[in-house]
Amino acid sequence: MTSPNIDSMQASVVLDCRQCLGESPVWDARTATLYWANIHDAQVWAWDPSGTAAPRCYPLPERVGAIGLREAGGLVIALASAFALLDLDSGALARIADVPSPAPHTRLNDGRVDPAGRFVCGGMNEQTPQLPNARVYTLERDHRVSATLDGIHCANSTCWSPDGATLYFSDMATRRIDAFDYDVATGAISGRRPFATMQSAGAPDGSVVDAQGYLWNAQWGGAKVVRYRPDGTIDREIALPVSHPTCVAFGGPDLDTLYITTAWFLLDDATRAREPHAGSLFAIKPGVRGLSEARYAG
Repeated sequence: MTSPNIDSMQASVVLDCRQCLGESPVWDARTATLYWANIHDAQVWAWDPSGTAAPRCYPLPERVGAIGLREAGGLVIALASAFALLDLDSGALARIADVPSPAPHTRLNDGRVDPAGRFVCGGMNEQTPQLPNARVYTLERDHRVSATLDGIHCANSTCWSPDGATLYFSDMATRRIDAFDYDVATGAISGRRPFATMQSAGAPDGSVVDAQGYLWNAQWGGAKVVRYRPDGTIDREIALPVSHPTCVAFGGPDLDTLYITTAWFLLDDATRAREPHAGSLFAIKPGVRGLSEARYAG
C-alpha cells in the first residue's frame, strides 16, 4: 500500500462517546469488533464499526487500565490491582491473579499481549507521579505474575516489533520511548536503549507497531499521533482536534484503519469547551496496514 501525505489528512470522529479516559483499543478480527477501556468509569466498551449494533458497555468492579484479546475467547483485563478474565457473552469477570502493590497509590495502567501469549502490563503512581515506584508485570499463561521491570513512574507504549525481538516501552515521565531486546521464549528483557525522545509538547502514551515495523504513538498533551521509523526518527504526524490522544490500534477487515482513543481527563472547562469531541473515538486510513493482535493463552 502507498503512504499518503498525512499532513494533509485529518482523523475523523467515528464514535462521539466523549469518555473521561478512553484507552487500550484492540481489534478482534474474529468478531470484527473494537474493544477499549474507559479507565476512570471502570468500563470496557465494544463497538462494531459496521453499524449493525449499538456499542456495548461492560461495567467492572474497579478501574481498568489495559485489555487484551484471549485465545479461548473474551478478554484479559488489567484491573487497578489484579488481572482478570472477562466473558463477553455473559459479562462475568473472573479475577485470576492479584498484583501486590509496590507502594501506596499505584495501579496497573498500560499493557499488551506479547507474541507468545503472555500479558505484559505496567503500573503508575497516581498520587505522586514524580515517584518511580511502580513496576511492569508479566501475567504468564498459567496465571503466575512476575515483576519484569522496577522503578517506573507511569508505564505506556507497550508493543513489539513484527518479529517480536524488540519490546517498545515508555516511562511517560521521561518523555521518551525506549527499546529492549525481548526473548519471546522466556519473556526476558535486556539491552534497554532510547528509541525516540519527545521534542515538542506532549508525552508518549499508547503505541502500536504496523506491518512495516514503524511505531505509531499517541502523544498525550501533544494533540497528535506520530509515526516513527524503526531507527526512531519521525516519519509523519497526524494532528488531532483534541489535546489528549491516549492510544492507537489498527483494525477493520484489512487492518488498514488506525483507531485513536482520546480523553477529556485533566482538561479545564475552557479547554473542554474548545474541544467538544475530547474523549471520543477517532479513525483514519493512513495508507499502511497493522498487525493482528496477539491473544492471551491463559
